[in-house]
Amino acid sequence: MQKTKLGLAICGSYCTFDKILPIAQILTENFDLTAVMSENAAETDTRFGCAETVKKKLAEITGKEIICTIADAEPVGPKKLFDVMAVAPCTGNTLAKLACGIADSAVTMACKAHLRNGRPLVIAVSTNDALGANAKNIGELLNRKNIYFVPFRQDDPQGKPTSLISDLELLEKTAAAALEGRQLQPVILGQK
Repeated sequence: MQKTKLGLAICGSYCTFDKILPIAQILTENFDLTAVMSENAAETDTRFGCAETVKKKLAEITGKEIICTIADAEPVGPKKLFDVMAVAPCTGNTLAKLACGIADSAVTMACKAHLRNGRPLVIAVSTNDALGANAKNIGELLNRKNIYFVPFRQDDPQGKPTSLISDLELLEKTAAAALEGRQLQPVILGQK
């Protein structure tokens, strides 16, 4: 039996990389996984780790080359590379670009190319300005056809009152629901 093809796009929310890598490993049990990385995620070393190490781990997990340029991402649409695509983590920068139709990175190009085929795109938000500058972009994307959100919550209401983070453990369930054309509920989770 052929596995469902999932494109896992990773943006520069570097503090969540340690959470998404084990999830990616779990996803390979039920999905044919291909990783897409924004140029920033693929090239920037931070206090959270070395970009080359993350790329190497993703390549080991997926058994495939990482898509990390606009040129490599463009064929996602014409070749119908994915049945479902997930942006996890999805930064505020990427949220804004998706809401405004901007395709200037490997991730945003892959999303645009994927959506042109009417296939589901799953967003796992991870941004400190989700309830601030990016609230309008989340609202815009919640209202768009074929876009689904991994349920999210405030991660630190006192220290970072506008910050939201998706529960990455719900990524697989959200992708499965998206393939059926429905949003996993509830979208907004209570405090952990």
